[in-house]
Amino acid sequence: MEGRPAAPGPYRATKLWNEITKYFRAGMPLRKHRQHFKKHGSCFTASEAVDWLHEVLRNNSNFGPEVTRQQTVQLLRKFLKNHVIEDIKGRWGAENLEDNGALYRFPSTSPVKPLPSSCPPKEDLENFSGDKERLLKLPHLSRRTFKKWELLQSLENKGKPDPGITEEKKADKLHRNAISQEYIEETWRNVILIHLQTILGLPSLEEVLQPTQIIPEYVIYNMTNTSKHGVVILQNKAEDLPHWVLSAMKCLAYWPRNNDMNQPTYSGFEGDVFRTVADYFLSLPEPLLTFEYYELFVNILDLLQPHLERIAVEALQICCLLLPPPKRRRLQLLLRMMARISGNVEMPRLHAAMGTRSLMIQTFSRCVLCCAEEVDLDELLSTRLVSFLMDHQQEIFQVPTYLQVAVRDHIEYMKVAQSKCPEEEICAILPTYSYCKQITPEEFEEQKVSTSQAAVAELLENILKDKNLSVKDKKKKLKQFQKEYPLIYQKRFPTTENEAMLLENKPTIKPPMLSLRKPRFRSLRY
Repeated sequence: MEGRPAAPGPYRATKLWNEITKYFRAGMPLRKHRQHFKKHGSCFTASEAVDWLHEVLRNNSNFGPEVTRQQTVQLLRKFLKNHVIEDIKGRWGAENLEDNGALYRFPSTSPVKPLPSSCPPKEDLENFSGDKERLLKLPHLSRRTFKKWELLQSLENKGKPDPGITEEKKADKLHRNAISQEYIEETWRNVILIHLQTILGLPSLEEVLQPTQIIPEYVIYNMTNTSKHGVVILQNKAEDLPHWVLSAMKCLAYWPRNNDMNQPTYSGFEGDVFRTVADYFLSLPEPLLTFEYYELFVNILDLLQPHLERIAVEALQICCLLLPPPKRRRLQLLLRMMARISGNVEMPRLHAAMGTRSLMIQTFSRCVLCCAEEVDLDELLSTRLVSFLMDHQQEIFQVPTYLQVAVRDHIEYMKVAQSKCPEEEICAILPTYSYCKQITPEEFEEQKVSTSQAAVAELLENILKDKNLSVKDKKKKLKQFQKEYPLIYQKRFPTTENEAMLLENKPTIKPPMLSLRKPRFRSLRY
């Protein structure tokens, strides 16, 4: 597309590569090994490296539990190729590492790669400031900066309009009061950039997204041309998926209830249909998230953690709006199909050695996200992101109406302000939005523990105050509680005396309902 910037370099992926290689060198256990009657110190076997690194990757928020052992082997092959590791004889450069007992060691050279430069052009930095307090001005006005007191002073000193104004000047004033399409598009760009910078928690978006990469026409189209299910509807049907692909995807998504392909089914039919769909998406020249936005989506990987899930969904909502409508529609339909197949218990097994969910993610991850340049962590990063996209596709593709509201309110303000003061330069500060403060995983665990402890402590108090429980039942429940939550129980009853004082008020014994009076014996003497 003409006028679009080139895709940014894989800055984030390279940074992740450096982090994981440093962590691997620092944490991988080394010990002595014997091979061919010879001892080798400070080394490890390939299988030991696979075991250790696989566990690390699965517990890392940037990669997640979907990482397979085979992917870990492939990453170690990249390590060998890039001289992060070498075999016991000092050989490296090939990718011939296998999951076996071959010995490897760390070289003395540093495995860190230089970060690629993705600084934006100078004119882009001049056209947009990362500051959230950026002042927007109407395009026909001069670019000189007005301070707030200067603007107020000009409004106070404004005189009466000249009665001799010409019709030509009136027409010019009306033209100047109109909000141009160019200004509206610039407002959309700045609102989106402000929101993304706030959500991602970055001091600047220079390394991630440039203003020229935001096409307001795409955003508006993706927000307004949708079906009742939120899927983008294309006006140009030539840009849509081929009919046979749509039919195959629908057949799989609603299996076995829907088969509009008008073909008899046979054993293995669903597997053939799946391979047909997979072949189509694998043959696409560009991933659905595009090469251009690779750096943007990779930066969201930091948010794919349980305590940041809502923030990650909001970030992906905005980022997916930037996609060209045909790409967004393909991505929506693909993720919907993947989610339905993964959750369909009636779907026959599609792969002999792999579960259905893993098959979906492994098959389509590179169709969704990959870099134009070769990046060693591509497959792991795309697997992590696609797993999250599939699990949250309904929320991610909901239209964030707050963006429309922010743009509309800003434009309305500018119209009103310009109509009141047509001769003045109007400055309007874009609204800023506050989000929940991001916390560390450690803080999240502490808050989770404190919250759960408070709930358990409240349960203990309810047992103590329950008047419907007999003393015997209450003691029984307290004994069970003490066994399950000894620390909380000890905090409530530091000594046995405290416990005894609370339980000493036993209920009075009620008299029997049938009271039998003792017979009175009269004296036999008269």
